Amino acid sequence: MTVVDAHHHVWDLSVRDQDWITGPELQPLRRNFTIADLEPEARAAGVDRTVLVQTITVAAETPEFLALAAENELIGGVVGWTDLTAPEVADELARLRELPGGRYLKGIRHQVQGELDPQWLLRPDVRRGLAAVAEAGLVYDLIVQPHQLPSCAEVAAALPELTFVLDHVGKPPIAAGALEPWASDVRALAARPNTVCKLSGMVTEADPAKWTSEDLRPYADTVLDAFGPRRLMFGSDWPVCILAATYGQVAEAAQELTAGLGDDEREQVFAGTATRVYRL
Repeated sequence: MTVVDAHHHVWDLSVRDQDWITGPELQPLRRNFTIADLEPEARAAGVDRTVLVQTITVAAETPEFLALAAENELIGGVVGWTDLTAPEVADELARLRELPGGRYLKGIRHQVQGELDPQWLLRPDVRRGLAAVAEAGLVYDLIVQPHQLPSCAEVAAALPELTFVLDHVGKPPIAAGALEPWASDVRALAARPNTVCKLSGMVTEADPAKWTSEDLRPYADTVLDAFGPRRLMFGSDWPVCILAATYGQVAEAAQELTAGLGDDEREQVFAGTATRVYRL
């Protein structure tokens, strides 16, 4: 079975700092992570292609990622960053598409999880930028905290022409074992047909020292039921996942959590959805 890892990162601290890597709990991430580091682990897990996702709100990162994709056959697509609130956002998206590797630009993401305004996605300037993303034929990745999910559903309803991809199943409080209100809010988002979800990022929301697949199962089952296999895609969230698991352990957990699906449904989760949504 072909496998697409729909969510991973790379960074080189000699190029620029990753200013979000602070505190002792994140210390394992304070080093360089390259495609050369990822490739043997991804291949061992049966991964054929990946989607490289932005890490910081620095415009220079996206052209670098596009050039990297052009040089590495493992990378099938890039989710980059640009300032959605800039008046010239449409022109900037067009410029990125003309750069070396520009054809690998598949989506845009902003760290909404760090915005203090829970209604940030609904601001007129942001919505204008999101409309430009849709006009460019790209998708938009949502990296949000659970309390921001209602605004995600609202903006998805307001922009039916744009496909929204929910990263990390909306970051539910797995370590606390709580399902609500996350489950109800994620179901409301899934009710919008232009939304998709990544089965990713769960191990770092669980107890990093003692999580099991059974701890993740209620959350995986919720998104499987809400979105269905054709709107769900596997992602490793490497290297962030190493805070709680190896690449292989994340891939194995995803296989366990989807073991009850039929072959065609599993193919959608592990390849079909990402290939279709990101036009790989």
